[in-house]
Amino acid sequence: MPAEVPVAAPPAPIAATEALVVPPRRRRPGIRVHVTQFKWLYLLLLPGVIYFALFRYGPMYGAVIAFQDYVPFLGISGSTWVGFDHFERFFGSPDFPRLLGNTLILALLSLLIAFPITIVVALLLNELRISILKRSVQTLIYIPHFLSWTVVASLTYLLFAFDAGPLFHAVGGIFGTDIDVLTDPAWFRPIIVLQDIWKNTGWGTIIFLAALASVDQEQYEAAILDGAGRFQRVWHITLPSIMPTVVVMLVLQMGQILNTGFEQIYLMTNSLNRQVADVFDTYVYFMGVTQGSYSYSTAVGLFKALVGVALIFGANALARRYNQTGIF
Repeated sequence: MPAEVPVAAPPAPIAATEALVVPPRRRRPGIRVHVTQFKWLYLLLLPGVIYFALFRYGPMYGAVIAFQDYVPFLGISGSTWVGFDHFERFFGSPDFPRLLGNTLILALLSLLIAFPITIVVALLLNELRISILKRSVQTLIYIPHFLSWTVVASLTYLLFAFDAGPLFHAVGGIFGTDIDVLTDPAWFRPIIVLQDIWKNTGWGTIIFLAALASVDQEQYEAAILDGAGRFQRVWHITLPSIMPTVVVMLVLQMGQILNTGFEQIYLMTNSLNRQVADVFDTYVYFMGVTQGSYSYSTAVGLFKALVGVALIFGANALARRYNQTGIF
């Protein structure tokens, strides 16, 4: 009769508390350890933080004078509170619709003309295959960005000077009559848009060229094998690839829609074209600095800033709704 094989006893059941033991969570390093570890990155960040703290967030305290009848000798604490009186005065004045119309027209012209031209120039530069030619063109179109608006306005006055400027005679030859471009209100907006294109287009292409550099080259190779032409490759590969960058830049541009730029507008404004040249920025300067209406001009500036913030949030929400990348 065969010997019985001993059967091993079943293992003892593991206690429920032992089976559910969770390893301890790693503690995050404290802020002091983090700063010490990345001290050089924080050092590079410091100038930007100081700049925004001093010149962006610090002056926000002064916005309270928009709700006061501010008197410099009494200070903010001693001035009388008037609530929304300055806002009501501004919205009820005949200047409000004129300023709003002038600002929106210039902003929309920049958005519909200057912004797409930046993308087109970036696409054209990306298609250049001769390296030295590409770098030369980039350098030439970058240079105007480093010129101040004072220099740009001076060049404009020299080129379109009445009866002396070379472009004055060119415009007169095209239209068959002498046109004083610098004082004619009908020519103010085209001049502003052309200045903006000439000065900022080259610099604006940097971001789009960086986005174009990240496009997968294998997609182009596959498209070439399928017989796609250059325009088809740009339309179906390049543009969809940089669309997130375009949307982010468009959202940021929407936030600046009421910020048309003080220096450029102020330098090109004169008594003959002021009706179409006045925008919120120049109006704040004239009312606040030249006339001393500090509370009223602050109310106008605060309104402009709040509208800009609302436009950024609205444009970002719209981009996220259509499955595009927003800024937050």
